[in-house]
Amino acid sequence: MLLEKMSSRKLNCVIIVLVTYLLSQNAHSELQVGFYSYSCGMAEFIVKDEVTKSYNGNPGIAAGLVRMHFHDCFIRGCDASVLLDSTPSNTAEKDSPANKPSLRGFEVIDNAKARLEEMCKGIVSCADIIAFAARDSVELARGLGYDVPAGRRDGRISLVSDTRTDLPPPTFNVNQLTQLFAKKGLTQEEMVTLSGAHTIGRSHCSAFSNRLYNFSATSRQDPSLDPSYAALLKRQCPQGNTNQNLVVPMDPSSPGTIDAGYYSDILANRALFTSDQTLLTNTETASQVNQNARDPYQWASKLADAMVKMGQIGVLTGNAGEIRTNCRVVNS
Repeated sequence: MLLEKMSSRKLNCVIIVLVTYLLSQNAHSELQVGFYSYSCGMAEFIVKDEVTKSYNGNPGIAAGLVRMHFHDCFIRGCDASVLLDSTPSNTAEKDSPANKPSLRGFEVIDNAKARLEEMCKGIVSCADIIAFAARDSVELARGLGYDVPAGRRDGRISLVSDTRTDLPPPTFNVNQLTQLFAKKGLTQEEMVTLSGAHTIGRSHCSAFSNRLYNFSATSRQDPSLDPSYAALLKRQCPQGNTNQNLVVPMDPSSPGTIDAGYYSDILANRALFTSDQTLLTNTETASQVNQNARDPYQWASKLADAMVKMGQIGVLTGNAGEIRTNCRVVNS
């Protein structure tokens, strides 16, 4: 009898441990690589096909889609809220000054979603399409590919006010950047790593013109900016210019390639934004800048890992959120 009770207790303990383990595993596997393998096996291929077609016509779309993923995840988590259109009663994220001039590629997401709805109606979320498209863009721009855990669901809220507090402006210093990324569960090293995505794409003159003409009360030009580079930027972005469409490459030497040139630019005081050049003002971040510049492959590997981690910020899974039929509007 005693032996039976002991066996029963042991069995109960085993069951408790097993259930706890399974629950723990489930909590960490809400997103899964190959999530659509059975429900929509062509999902990732279709997204990549649309991204590739767009990239072949305009390589700059890669930077737009990578940035879209970042801007989506930093506001309310990776829930495709950045795709929602404004309505008469609400101004959405995409119409924020922080987004409107710089985000590109909405039509790529629309095209992929339309094809997926024809093949697998109501299965693939807009949030996952953004994550797949960002990964495909990194690959097309010669970065390292990575597996994207999927299973995100789409949110129903998009507020322009969120962009004022959750997106880092180009004027942030290293402490402000570190704190903002920490709020999203990302380390300072991951902040430095993800900042390297500025190696591709372009910027509007208005995002950095203060460094050229109105930096501080004591200096019109940012003293940390290389003088020859500043002179070039002044020619490209004349003072008093009213053309809102003027843009310059983020990394002049290789604007379409994901490489470590961004970090070399920082070391040469040729970073475009204050939020980039500020990485040299902190001992730890400056060390990471030097390391990334010396070892481009290691940085590319860290970028892939950081993109995966960023893609899991605040995700909606299970029965939360919805699978939008049209990425621009919530389901009725």
